[in-house]
Amino acid sequence: MSEHHIDDHDRGLLFDLETLNTKILERRRALSLLGGAGLAALLAGCGGGGGSDSTTSSSTTTTGSTTGTTTGGTTTTTGGSCVDYPTETNGPYPADGTNSSSGATSNVLTSSGVIRSDIRSSFISSTTQATGVPMTLTINLQNSTGCTPLSGYAIYIWHCDAAGRYSLYDLPTESYLRGVQISDSNGQVTFTTIVPGCYSGRYPHIHFEVFTSQAAATSGTGRTAALISQFAVPGSVCATVYAAGGYGNSTAALNAITLSSDNVFGDNTAAQVAAQTLTMSGSVSAGYTATVTVGV
Repeated sequence: MSEHHIDDHDRGLLFDLETLNTKILERRRALSLLGGAGLAALLAGCGGGGGSDSTTSSSTTTTGSTTGTTTGGTTTTTGGSCVDYPTETNGPYPADGTNSSSGATSNVLTSSGVIRSDIRSSFISSTTQATGVPMTLTINLQNSTGCTPLSGYAIYIWHCDAAGRYSLYDLPTESYLRGVQISDSNGQVTFTTIVPGCYSGRYPHIHFEVFTSQAAATSGTGRTAALISQFAVPGSVCATVYAAGGYGNSTAALNAITLSSDNVFGDNTAAQVAAQTLTMSGSVSAGYTATVTVGV
């Protein structure tokens, strides 16, 4: 031992007290950080959709989400923003040229009329309109590394109808609840659709694919997408909508699943799920508005 070295236990009472105070402060900081992480995980909980979807998640950081109900039955949900979204499966009903329906490759992206904002009606071989509670969905597309808007990108969305069925697959002659929009200078696209139904095995959800341009979307397939992922529809909103009627067996399907048991969202972190969950407000009688931010 060097002659200039003094063991900590030989430094006296004052040194011991200072060391103890330092350790107490460090422990308080650690508990504070753990408490914040636990709160974010608690607030992120909420339910939703079907099929044999599976997921591969990438990294992301975001804030938590909260859900509340105001007077008059209006539900409001808030969520995170500007995150690097997890990659998810496009599922069994994409109609993006990556699989087949009725023995033929299904690719709605190459169909005339797919660029549209209101996706409630079929547009290929019929004009049937999907029934359900109206929902206006605004997607804010951003560069996740700088939170700057991405303009000129194409976003393709699709989801099931009120009865949990998908056009072009369960309903081969229908093409509703599918469409593409091009992001404006603010990185925004807006779709008019309905609140999706819920079917056995999946939490209520909306599929989407992001392409770097309109040409990339309409001349290619889902394999050329810059991002394939899914949105979760808040369980509180779904429960209210389904209880009002017109949604088949959606209530029973929703009651049998949670976000954590869903085979897509259940593999994600609380922060990822918070970012993927739509921020919604409105009512069954007036319809709902939904917003979400996607980082690419």
